Amino acid sequence: MFSDQRFLSLGIRHARLTVPWDAMRSGWQVAEIDAWMNAAHAAGVEPLVSFGHSRIRRHALPQPHVYGREFRKFRARYPWVWDFATWNEANHCGEPVCRRERLAASYYRKLQQECPRCRILAAEVLDMPNMLKWVRTFRRAYRRYGMGEPRAWGLHNYVEANRFKTSSVRQLLRNTRGTVWLTEVGGIVKRRAINRHSVKGIPESKAHAARVTRFLLKRVMPRFRRRVTRIYLYHWKSSTRRDTWDSAFIGPDDRARPSLGVLRRHLRRR
Repeated sequence: MFSDQRFLSLGIRHARLTVPWDAMRSGWQVAEIDAWMNAAHAAGVEPLVSFGHSRIRRHALPQPHVYGREFRKFRARYPWVWDFATWNEANHCGEPVCRRERLAASYYRKLQQECPRCRILAAEVLDMPNMLKWVRTFRRAYRRYGMGEPRAWGLHNYVEANRFKTSSVRQLLRNTRGTVWLTEVGGIVKRRAINRHSVKGIPESKAHAARVTRFLLKRVMPRFRRRVTRIYLYHWKSSTRRDTWDSAFIGPDDRARPSLGVLRRHLRRR
């Protein structure tokens, strides 16, 4: 992405990367992250780093002090990164923190202690039926630390964005304080792996993805601009024709899709 002139010409200055909480323990993972981080830095793009499950032991959860120690390693390697999210799609029950809201709250507190100057999202939540229950439990657990309310959240509103609705955004805003970033969302071109956690009945096509992109940029962001201050559109390029998830601006044939035209026109007008 960072060497693609089509991306560079857009003037985008923020991009997001998901990272396993224990990635710094693994040489091959560090090499992957180094490549992405160095390319982002060279392109003048500020990363938002979202921590999540281990790629080696998916269901392993660290104690808060271990999570904090791994974060210190990450910060030492990339001291120019200031934006972080505590856990990726924390309320998704394919994630090990799905029913561990208190533990997730302790991770958030640990990140704040380790880097008071960083912008840290309490968690990134997915617009699933359990979203509000998970967020309320997390907030209660966090308040027990005497830290007040979380200052920022991330939302992945795929389900409702692809149905051209905004109720999940409104619900999260009503039940939280502070800033909300839409940290992963996009129009779905194709889903090839549907499991018991997947939401059924969502439209899919290149034309649909373009309409969703237009809806997000022209309807959602202006409507909630006082508190919803960033959007991270997922994703730049699909790898193969067999990708399990495809909401990309560039297809596996390296051809731009209609959604990229929507994004380009929006940024030019701004």
